[in-house]
Amino acid sequence: MSWRICFVCTGNICRSPMAESVFRARIEEAGLDGLVEVDSAGTDGWHAGEGADPRTVAVLEANGYAGDHTARQFDPSWFSRLDLVIALDSGHLKALRRLAPGPEGAAKVRLLRSYDPAAHEDLDVPDPYYGGTDGFEECLEMVEAASTGLLAAVREHLKGRTA
Repeated sequence: MSWRICFVCTGNICRSPMAESVFRARIEEAGLDGLVEVDSAGTDGWHAGEGADPRTVAVLEANGYAGDHTARQFDPSWFSRLDLVIALDSGHLKALRRLAPGPEGAAKVRLLRSYDPAAHEDLDVPDPYYGGTDGFEECLEMVEAASTGLLAAVREHLKGRTA
């Protein structure tokens, strides 16, 4: 049975699809793609059915990641099938914990940058939507840095399993 991770931001067109793409690449590089499923969603459904922001796609593809994505809204019923719900900022963390069907579901929600020791107390990935390409590049750097620690945590959880 696969271990399931969902990255969540507001509209699912910038930060969470970026995190999904980067972490999916890390999982594949680590040979864990048969053991871990990665997807993403938004706390709101404003962009459901749309592709990722073109700036997200451009930055991902320029750095060797897949840019294909279709936005969707997070459904609280998913808590039962997810092992980890990764929030991209503290607002998402609070919203997801409110949606959780109890303490067990709320315990599955973590901030992405909590997996980056260099982040210290600055655990939010800023929303690049209203800025230029540099904000998307900064977002990618933060996602990549946190993905290293998240991958280590996933490996620890999966210790002894094979694909």
